[in-house]
Amino acid sequence: MSENIPHNWKIIQLGEVASIVSGGTPSRETSAFWGKDIPWVTPTDITNTKGRFLFNTAERLSLLGLNSSSASLLPPGTILMTSRATVGDSRIAEREVCTNQGFKSLIPNKDIDSLFLFYQMQRCREDYKAFGIGSTFLEVSKKDSERFELLLPNDLEEQKAISKILDCVDQTIEKTEALIHKYQQIKTGLMHDLFTRGLTADGKLRLPREQAPELYQETPIGWIPKEWGYGLLNDIVNPLRPIVYGILMPGYGFDGGILVVKVKDIQGGKIDADNLLLTTHQIDNEYRRSRLKSGDILLTIRGTVGRICIVPDELENANITQDTARIDLSEGNNEFYGYYFETDGATRHFSINTLGVAVQGINLGEVRKTPIPKTPSTEQAEIAKRISSINDKIDREKENCKKLRVLKSGLMHDLLTGKVQVTIDPDETTHHS
Repeated sequence: MSENIPHNWKIIQLGEVASIVSGGTPSRETSAFWGKDIPWVTPTDITNTKGRFLFNTAERLSLLGLNSSSASLLPPGTILMTSRATVGDSRIAEREVCTNQGFKSLIPNKDIDSLFLFYQMQRCREDYKAFGIGSTFLEVSKKDSERFELLLPNDLEEQKAISKILDCVDQTIEKTEALIHKYQQIKTGLMHDLFTRGLTADGKLRLPREQAPELYQETPIGWIPKEWGYGLLNDIVNPLRPIVYGILMPGYGFDGGILVVKVKDIQGGKIDADNLLLTTHQIDNEYRRSRLKSGDILLTIRGTVGRICIVPDELENANITQDTARIDLSEGNNEFYGYYFETDGATRHFSINTLGVAVQGINLGEVRKTPIPKTPSTEQAEIAKRISSINDKIDREKENCKKLRVLKSGLMHDLLTGKVQVTIDPDETTHHS
């Protein structure tokens, strides 16, 4: 290790601070081995578990199944660390579990704080992966796991103080992620209500169709309020700027060129403008038909079909690739229709008309035929406003989460290398200097 080690820290091998336990898989042919009381962890359970702690697993063993394999019963607090294919991913067991053979689980010694060891192995994951060998997939052996070196404070209380700080940040991240999930659920329900019931003149949702069937009409896009019309997307597209796709071969980047939006740049209803490709002015001029204006709707039509975003002001006169369609509306609220394209009515049309095996796509003719509601303009604006409001909350919490992750990364480097040391106060509160 190249770190400058504080005087009260040491470099120690993993085998000296924890018992390292491999797992096993009983025979699938014996039904009595499976489906009982002992959670059996696979790497998939690890990747499917959000947060640091694992409680549930997809499969369970019987005691007979456990005893028939090389798996061992692991106590709560064990660090379940993958050692095959996906190497170094870890969670902490919240209950007694066993694992398959894709693990080198760590049972910390009594003088080692389990949470500290978990965070230290997270920080050192890339170093641990470097111990992997194999041609088909990487695997770290038990012997190599035991000789893996890590940094450790001599004082158990200092270990606990460090893990307490990191745990506090992680808890805040988890609460923020839970809030994002809650807002996303609210958005899903809100969009369903707004695009099936709409809003009355006083801004209230119409009564549900089950309670007031006279307020609704059945149409090719489903049941909608009687005040609404319906038609095809092409009915409301600006005829001077029809729906088009963009550049077939934009090149691989040209200094001083024109910005080009690709499918991968459209994420979560927004354009990630930090790493956009630059094409030449000549290529852009050949595809001037697909130049963008602020407020245009973009719909991905190839590879990943159905991503939606609205072009922001700063991308005026940028361009797109052949995998994206540009939609300029001559009537209607762009945000309203951008959100509508996320609903079941629109996504069902995209899905039915998406073709291809290796690379899937939908042609522009079918995009133009997308069924749409034709809603009073004031109602469109209010619906878009309400969805945008919940989107803003989601975006704020995502930004908070991003900042917390940056904070955690910095703290892990500083605290887990001893660069910044904690002070342990007599009243057991901690702070870092």
